[in-house]
Amino acid sequence: MQDGIVSIQSAVAYGHVGNSAAVFPLQRLGFEVWPVNTVLFSNHTGYGTWRGHVLTVEQVRDILRGIEERGAFDRCVAVLSGYLGDAELGLAVLETVARVKARRPEALYVCDPVMGDLDEGFFVRPGIPEFLRDRAVPAADIVTPNQFELAFLAGRELATLDDVLAAARTVRDLGPRMVVATSLKLAERPGELGVLAETAVGTWVIWTPRLDIHLNGTGDAFTALILAHYLRHGEPVGALEAAASAMFALVGATLAAGRRELALVAAQEQLAQPNHLFRAERIR
Repeated sequence: MQDGIVSIQSAVAYGHVGNSAAVFPLQRLGFEVWPVNTVLFSNHTGYGTWRGHVLTVEQVRDILRGIEERGAFDRCVAVLSGYLGDAELGLAVLETVARVKARRPEALYVCDPVMGDLDEGFFVRPGIPEFLRDRAVPAADIVTPNQFELAFLAGRELATLDDVLAAARTVRDLGPRMVVATSLKLAERPGELGVLAETAVGTWVIWTPRLDIHLNGTGDAFTALILAHYLRHGEPVGALEAAASAMFALVGATLAAGRRELALVAAQEQLAQPNHLFRAERIR
């Protein structure tokens, strides 16, 4: 069977957040995905009401053991994690990463350290931000914090691009090989949204027009895109350009369609071949 990706995240039946935002882009870009859903809700909580259930940590561990028994860990090229309900679930993720890397040391762990954003502040349980900073991020190969999350991980305020660059270096020093800072809104770049990739061999940034729309699941989809394109390109610049361009096209298609949920299926060709390729600027 084909190599694949273990994706441990929440899921919804209606709309696109968590695995419901990440799995399809990975599949559309040619990757087998083994989704392990930690939450099964009717829709994301941004609607105000929802139905469904949170899986227990033991249920999640049991599912992971089951796919391990099918030989999936032997063929796993990456483990992807997003929103964590509690720190114990985070431990289950790190246990999975360790078991996968014992079989395939070259496999990636990609951590989207979901904990909050500039508009809402923290929206996760107490202890989760510290777990992500102290345990998950140091174990990861690639991390994709947004501006708010990067500021927490680095322990500093971010007002300028120089601040972001310094913070990304601080976080990379914790252990990851690549830090991708997303959703950068800086006064020096009004009307634009930035994404920055910090690595040992260089740092690059891409600026795209900031579209007038608020969507849930964009971070989940972008992390899936950066993972897929990093696996395809094998280097940061091509991955950053492809992922940022696809994400801009996806959000643009969603805005044009007047939707509240990401137009993943309708815009699927843009995920693979966006109409416009944004070029990365090297800043270090």
